[in-house]
Amino acid sequence: MDFPLLLIALVLGIIEGLTEFLPVSSTGHLIIVGDLLGYTDDTSKVFKIVIQLAAILAVCWDYRDKLAAVAAGLPAERSARRFVGLLFVGFLPAAVLGLMFHSTIKGLLFNPITVASALVVGGLVILYVEKRAYHPRLNAVDELRWTDALKVGFAQALAMIPGTSRSGATIMGGLIFGLSRKTAAEFSFFLAIPTMFAATAYDLYKNWALLRLEDLPVFAVGFIASFVAAMWAVKGFIRFISNHTFIAFAWYRIAFGLFVLATWQFGWVAWSEP
Repeated sequence: MDFPLLLIALVLGIIEGLTEFLPVSSTGHLIIVGDLLGYTDDTSKVFKIVIQLAAILAVCWDYRDKLAAVAAGLPAERSARRFVGLLFVGFLPAAVLGLMFHSTIKGLLFNPITVASALVVGGLVILYVEKRAYHPRLNAVDELRWTDALKVGFAQALAMIPGTSRSGATIMGGLIFGLSRKTAAEFSFFLAIPTMFAATAYDLYKNWALLRLEDLPVFAVGFIASFVAAMWAVKGFIRFISNHTFIAFAWYRIAFGLFVLATWQFGWVAWSEP
């Protein structure tokens, strides 16, 4: 058994779980740390799919009561059908644009330098949004209209650029379009379910030939680490934003992005380049 590889799986699993639902870009962190640890081969592609699946299953578990109530109410309750409709509308922009540009974006932008640049830009955007006058008009996910969901869906589509952050794009978009902080975060979590399941299924289909039985221990370690870390992160995030802004995440993004760019500029780390 390759213990160094298991340790890498543990580290990347924890990073995925902690960052997937925070506005800091889990994909960006995985690209940077994976590159730093030298875990960039074909197996790493499937591994990242597996730990992403674990993170989305964790949020499904955290919100199992809400999801179960919606599923049970679909045949007869208008509110349940409306909720599913909102998620479908919000999911559409990323689904359509993802199918159109997925391969191009992965081929050109999935590298540490692009990620670091996007982290800095995204941090500046968060600072800008937080300095605007904040007058939320929607204080619960059930209050959203289909036009609100569509706007947030287009914001989510920006996260196809690695380093942008899916949750960051949807939450900031939500704030701009009138959602309260808690509502924007929760809708981001719910919208992640169809979006990430679809992206995971598509990536798994594209990389099916890379699956190998001998990689199962590595995948298992990463899956468990990601699941546990994501459960903890989602609960902690909701508590945090109840009394705080997103400015701390903005400064973290900017500092981390500038640090990576500095190591590249001065040749301290031999990052993979565009």
